[in-house]
Amino acid sequence: MSSVRQEGKDQIIFVTKEDHATPSNAELVEEDPDDPYEEQGLILPSGEINWNCPCLGGMASGPCGTEFKEAFSCFHYSKEEVKGSECLDNFRAMQECMQSYPELYPQEDEKVPREQSSETDQTSQDSESAEMSGANSTSATEQDSNTSKTTEGPVES
Repeated sequence: MSSVRQEGKDQIIFVTKEDHATPSNAELVEEDPDDPYEEQGLILPSGEINWNCPCLGGMASGPCGTEFKEAFSCFHYSKEEVKGSECLDNFRAMQECMQSYPELYPQEDEKVPREQSSETDQTSQDSESAEMSGANSTSATEQDSNTSKTTEGPVES
């Protein structure tokens, strides 16, 4: 015979071999295709956006959820020739909101590990130094040629 034990919020059910030997009499309930809380993808059969879709990664419920919903809805329902072209203000508002929460919404360039970033900084500094020394040597060459032009001609006294 099975036994049930409650531990905090959890209910633990122990079953015996006899419990497993008998066929199950559980009835499966058919899923309701119009249930907006079921995982049916991003767009529901009605054409509406499923804000509970795990594919949104919680964006609709985060601190910028309102801005995200407005921007995404505008794009989804857009009838413009260039889809979403009228939604730039909505996306700008969403981006500004996300920038105010950098710990939750890191920028693409912030995802580079710090070690690589310092190597990249050193490489760009080396490039700049090389460019500067190249520019200086060009200037010096031009100055030398200008000086030699003035000294090559007849000297007037």
